[in-house]
Amino acid sequence: QVQLVESGGGLVQPGGSLRLSCAASGSIFSIAAMGWYRQAPGKQRELVATITRDRSTNYADSLKGRFTISRNNTENTVSLQMNSLKPEDTAVYYCKADGVRYFDYNRDYVMTENYWGRGTQVTVSS
Repeated sequence: QVQLVESGGGLVQPGGSLRLSCAASGSIFSIAAMGWYRQAPGKQRELVATITRDRSTNYADSLKGRFTISRNNTENTVSLQMNSLKPEDTAVYYCKADGVRYFDYNRDYVMTENYWGRGTQVTVSS
């Protein structure tokens, strides 16, 4: 009933920039928090950044100053501006929405659940 779709990934040279976007669709009333996580080959998924509905942000310490998260509450979107990219930033980036309050037409009921997107590949290489 709710889908998250990421876009904006791709191949970029070291030092370059990319902007990822994620849009949540469905009969959504509100989303408590949205965020980005990433998973590099052979590694566990890790936090990149999160942002609450009132735009309070949290970043992985190693990414502060290079990445910026933002969201649009009206459109249910979250973006991640990534600057000064490094090869070690190469990973699949996943969007997550926590506390998604939406109307489930199958159950005829308001639900609150968490959702993940399918991910978008970011490759930083020369």
